[in-house]
Amino acid sequence: MSSRGYQIPYANLNAQWQDDREELLPIIEKVFSSGQYVGGDEVEIFERSVAKFCNVKYAVALNSGTDALTLALHILGVKRGDEVITPPNSFIASTAVIKHLGASPVFVDVLPDQNIDPSKIEAAINSKTRAIMPVHLTGRMCDMDSIMRIAEKYNLKVIEDAAQAIGSKYKNKLSGSIGDIGCFSTHPLKNLNACGDGGFLTTNDKDICAKTKVLRSHGIIERDIIKQFGYVSRMDNLQGAILNFRLSKLGKIINKRRKNAELYINTINQNNIFFPKHNKYEFNTYHTFVIQTEQRDELKEYLKKNGVETAIHYPTPIHLQPASIVFGYKEGDFPVVEKQAKQILTLPINQSLNQPDIELISSLINNFFINDRH
Repeated sequence: MSSRGYQIPYANLNAQWQDDREELLPIIEKVFSSGQYVGGDEVEIFERSVAKFCNVKYAVALNSGTDALTLALHILGVKRGDEVITPPNSFIASTAVIKHLGASPVFVDVLPDQNIDPSKIEAAINSKTRAIMPVHLTGRMCDMDSIMRIAEKYNLKVIEDAAQAIGSKYKNKLSGSIGDIGCFSTHPLKNLNACGDGGFLTTNDKDICAKTKVLRSHGIIERDIIKQFGYVSRMDNLQGAILNFRLSKLGKIINKRRKNAELYINTINQNNIFFPKHNKYEFNTYHTFVIQTEQRDELKEYLKKNGVETAIHYPTPIHLQPASIVFGYKEGDFPVVEKQAKQILTLPINQSLNQPDIELISSLINNFFINDRH
């Protein structure tokens, strides 16, 4: 049993540490000995390496995925009174950054795969609309061809919230390489994870890169020259070093998670649950593996009693959160999102799981529905 009482935990950062410990400790020691703590060589190496990985010209390391979204919107000109189109089933950060800039989120319902429904975007556009922020939820990319066509038609900016989707592909194009800016998180639970908060943004625009580097460090261009009022959003050198090490392993991690997903797909009886099939042009990295069932709460409790930890991402849509009262939305405005919120269940899929673990979870799920019918 894990320290949290689960035979199969949802995440297993301790197992990752045990795997990485021997190689990571000398890397950590080197950073501490260097005296470079805020910014530094490791951060610059990470920026070059992750830009290459994402197939973009530039990447800027930051202290969180949330700050990546904030700086992206700010640099693209989103300001007070503007509107940004985005789905309401994301993590709260994607809406919070819009609100913090004085703009308003305009929510759009989603498809069965939980990603934004492009067919509903045009109806949400008006004279105040400045940008579209699709969220590549669960490691599955949105329909970017449709989104980019709409953005071009109405002269809108596109910010890809790719926090959950590093390495994911849409028609052989990597996440974060299609819109004006891609925003990523390296939170400990992400596929590419630091040992604390972290993030970065990607772009092919040299000016966006330069502006972000100034803004992330108080707006300083020289030690005593402040070009503009900025933020404190720098990545620590220690996190940069950890990410450089883990970036070298990311391909293997993604492959393991994809194998785990394939095991689920092949062993769970999908007459009992819904899982959106992936299209041939998709390469999904499975930050999460989410099934949908009307008996979600009962299944979650059953798995818990049998030693399997699960999660729900996310049980209350953003438009129904107490903080969102100011936006004027109500229950029933986004029926697909609201239905999914009552049915979604995230199964463990972390790379520390092995085939017997996945088969046990699948067997428990299948047995739950067999027993339920009797």
